[in-house]
Amino acid sequence: MPAFTPADRAWCDEAIRRVEADAQRSADTHLHQVPLPADWGIDLYLKDESVHPTGSLKHRLARSLFLYALVNGWLREGTTVIEATSGNTAVSEAYFARMLDLPFVAVMPRRTSPAKIARIEAYGGRCHLVDTPSAIYAEAERLAAETGGRYLDQFTYAERATDWRGNNNIAESIFGQLALERHPVPEWVVVAAGTGGTSSTIGRYLRYRRHPTRLAVVDPENSSFYPGWADDVPDYTTGMPSRIEGIGRPRMEPSFVPGVIDHMIPVPDAASVAAMRHLAAYAGRRAGGSTGTCLWGAWTLIDAMRRDGRTGSVVTLLCDSGDLYSGTYYDDAWVAAQGLDPAPYRARIERLLAGGEL
Repeated sequence: MPAFTPADRAWCDEAIRRVEADAQRSADTHLHQVPLPADWGIDLYLKDESVHPTGSLKHRLARSLFLYALVNGWLREGTTVIEATSGNTAVSEAYFARMLDLPFVAVMPRRTSPAKIARIEAYGGRCHLVDTPSAIYAEAERLAAETGGRYLDQFTYAERATDWRGNNNIAESIFGQLALERHPVPEWVVVAAGTGGTSSTIGRYLRYRRHPTRLAVVDPENSSFYPGWADDVPDYTTGMPSRIEGIGRPRMEPSFVPGVIDHMIPVPDAASVAAMRHLAAYAGRRAGGSTGTCLWGAWTLIDAMRRDGRTGSVVTLLCDSGDLYSGTYYDDAWVAAQGLDPAPYRARIERLLAGGEL
């Protein structure tokens, strides 16, 4: 790659200013408390990432990836930005590409929902569809070479692009917002893994700050992360797609860092659907399937805390809005067609809140 010219440097300076200005306008995201029986001595919180400009946790990742590419000299005026993704990352990256007047191409499986494609295109992105989901990585590399563009490669760089020591990352935000709560240092932080970037950032932050908080990572059906972590197989693959959008992967991704994780919980997909639907009815917050996966993990840990007579707080993520999933996870016919029955898991959550066990 040729050396930066003064014009390249000026463009890069302005690009970083625009991205940082977006962060200033966005401020912080809310930390909601989910009501629990007072005598438990346990508090549950949801970090609401759905309020970002592009509506999901991936807004943070996309911002970090663009800044990382800019400071590394990977992007210049007119560079085509390419990503392999079918999820919310593509929506957020299209947003930032448009902000910087850069062409954006999302390499996606052909089965990606029309609604998701429409959201990417609304920000000016182009969707390049492939028949085989596992082909997205190689196709993104091919397009980058063909166009002279840059493949951002979220699955490799997510864990590197965010400063785990602080600098307004999600972990620092959570601890700042908990400062005046009765349990300001949580027993557990519960997250799911898509790239692994969020779990690596939070896990590293917890150790760097010497907090006793433990990190639990939840994983849906068909994903490689839990079996790869449990069996210590860094190249574990299932080759199967996840039914819970945004999390779970058919292979162990490079940004997934097993060593920072204290506990992993495999979550049945029906339990994810049950937990997200229960949240809407119980707390009035509609969230997506990945939030349901996180919540089932949180309920599992809270159940264990109660049985052990321990008090404290548990924090998990509201990853995106349930409005995006009216035709899928909130649609009874769609759920039945997937062979999922959330009713028994919903009953277990209600039994727990009534004073029983999960």
